[in-house]
Amino acid sequence: MPPEFQTHQLELPAAAAGQRLDQALAAALPQYSRARLQRWIAAGRVRLGGELPRASERVRGGEQVVVEALFEPDHRLEAQALPLDIVHEDRCLLVLNKPAGLVVHPGAGHRAHTLQNALLAHDPALARVPRAGLVHRLDKDTSGLLIVARTPLAHTRLVAQLAARQIGREYLALVVGRPTGGGQIDQPIGRHRSVRTRMAVRADGREAVTHYRIEERFRAHTLLRVRLQTGRTHQIRVHLAHAGLALVGDPVYGGRRRLPAGADAALQERLRSFASQALHAQRLHLSHPTSGAELTFQAPPPADLAALLEALRQDRDRAAA
Repeated sequence: MPPEFQTHQLELPAAAAGQRLDQALAAALPQYSRARLQRWIAAGRVRLGGELPRASERVRGGEQVVVEALFEPDHRLEAQALPLDIVHEDRCLLVLNKPAGLVVHPGAGHRAHTLQNALLAHDPALARVPRAGLVHRLDKDTSGLLIVARTPLAHTRLVAQLAARQIGREYLALVVGRPTGGGQIDQPIGRHRSVRTRMAVRADGREAVTHYRIEERFRAHTLLRVRLQTGRTHQIRVHLAHAGLALVGDPVYGGRRRLPAGADAALQERLRSFASQALHAQRLHLSHPTSGAELTFQAPPPADLAALLEALRQDRDRAAA
């Protein structure tokens, strides 16, 4: 499998002043990991103002940078034949419906049985695409649609669409509580100060904007349709919990489970046994990375969420009878 090359020419923004070069490049080229950019800098594949820089060099902002991206196959991750629910597939693009419980990216304790392992088994050529082609991510216990680019060029273009907020992403979220209407949550998000695996609303965090509207009401719960304007880690979970509308089944931000007064045994059991957070990436809208065609994809809620919603409908209808 021969390597592929791609050249990027860019001007560092004024906001990058004082940052390390590798940090500034990671922000300017989010499709590449900082570690990959550091390797290219060390190999002389990056020029800063015509000179060969160090990764630790501080930038002023406004400099011209040329990055000669070299996509050599990355064989550090094992390919594993895991089932994939493929919604769309062509030479440049895959759209998948991820089940809840599947980890997307390898990490501490998750070197195997991740979506990346499965993608490499499905298409070995993804070994030379950054992050095995994954353009964005979903939490382990969130189900729904994910975009995978099959070539480095497609990956660059799709990440650029995502950064420019040109990819539409809509989620179904079952929350505890009954809001009076839809709304917008505009609260910055950053790492939790004491629990590093959690995120939190913080005044010094990064901009985060979530829009939601009511899809369906139940006696003590509400099904929301949520649209992301930004894409911070755990954004929907953090924002909804901050608004007093925690996701059903969220063990981190959701607090204790709440049962509707007078709920029958079947509904109580469904709520107690619901094993994932009730969040499903239902709809995607994007431009095809090569043809430019406008594409829209939808995926129905997984069976456990669909069954819980039906139980809540029956409970609501019985109470109203």
